[in-house]
Amino acid sequence: MYNVQQENFKVLENGNIATAKGFHAGGLHCGIRKQKIDFGWFYSDVPAQAAGVYTTNIFQAAPLKVTQESIAKENKLQAVVVNSGIANACTGEQGLTDAYDMRKLFAETVGVEEHLAAVASTGLIGELLPMEKIQTGISQIHTAEHQGAEKFETAILTTDTHEKGIAIELEIDGEKVVIGGAAKGSGMIHPNMATMLGFVTTDANISSEQLSTTLKKITNQSFNMITVDGDTSTNDMVLVLANGKAGNQPLTNAHSDWETFYSGLKFVCEYLAKEIARDGEGASKLVEVNVDGSFSDESAQAIAKSIISSNLVKTALHGADANWGRIITAIGYSGQSLNPDKVSIYLGDILVVENGIPHRFDEEEAKNYLLKDEVKILAKLGDGNGKATAWGCDLSYEYVRINASYRT
Repeated sequence: MYNVQQENFKVLENGNIATAKGFHAGGLHCGIRKQKIDFGWFYSDVPAQAAGVYTTNIFQAAPLKVTQESIAKENKLQAVVVNSGIANACTGEQGLTDAYDMRKLFAETVGVEEHLAAVASTGLIGELLPMEKIQTGISQIHTAEHQGAEKFETAILTTDTHEKGIAIELEIDGEKVVIGGAAKGSGMIHPNMATMLGFVTTDANISSEQLSTTLKKITNQSFNMITVDGDTSTNDMVLVLANGKAGNQPLTNAHSDWETFYSGLKFVCEYLAKEIARDGEGASKLVEVNVDGSFSDESAQAIAKSIISSNLVKTALHGADANWGRIITAIGYSGQSLNPDKVSIYLGDILVVENGIPHRFDEEEAKNYLLKDEVKILAKLGDGNGKATAWGCDLSYEYVRINASYRT
């Protein structure tokens, strides 16, 4: 991570989920996975306002049920514990008991009230947690060698190829405010949440109600606009904790610095979402789809999702084939109203379709563009002012290899 000055905030070098005041994180190997760090946590010095969004899959894993119950009590959290390797999903009453036990022991160990602790799990579905190993991991939380946000970032990964973390600094009421985050996700990624976990921390002073409303809106523009393979999982969640230690006046829509905070939180969520898409299983490139000129933003979102979710589009991009017909087809079956005679398609800056008919372009130039590790598709519709952006990746032979042997 490097220092980047945005319009209203600065991306911090080596910023992470523990950069905001009063937050701490760590991770260790407790034996769920053969060698990899597989157990992580973060917590705040004080109870934090909390908000969460969760998978739309009807099969919700036990940790999600326990975490939602924790937040519901007073809309606050202080500590979060995560294991990778086993999802604790479709595990019945025993799985729920294990999630409660995991929460209870973790809360006691870090010294917080039980209802202020959240639990998350990711990995294989249908297997029970090895609770003796979980207990051993929790008992080592305070060991010095296990401290550090980078260990947390590693602990939550499954088939991911790299850690995903960020922190930004902005100014609210003259006070420095930090927003940090970490995420995991590589496969089973699709709009409306995916097999992903996202965690955001901030020392901003903001109510849980305002935080919840804002998170839902931003999620629809970030985490719900990514796809890798069209599958949604049982364990997905995004949590935001705000402990107020920055000392700013409470943030609301009426606050003079509200847009600064909103744009910062959106940036962090979009960054993490894009990193998940970039790290799609077997992916060789990040793909961004922009739709401009739809009848509404909601319509534009549906069209962008349709394009980014198309396996035929994704395989063409993997092969650097400028097969714009697949893009047109995905727009056509999106279920949205549009005038086909107004649709234009760009691959990067290369116009390939103009007003519904082919536009002559240099095939070699297009191929060279599509060989890049970041590719943009623009669909201009000419019907209105609706806009949306979605992110995904190409679909490769490597994706099949990874998922054909996931359990082994």
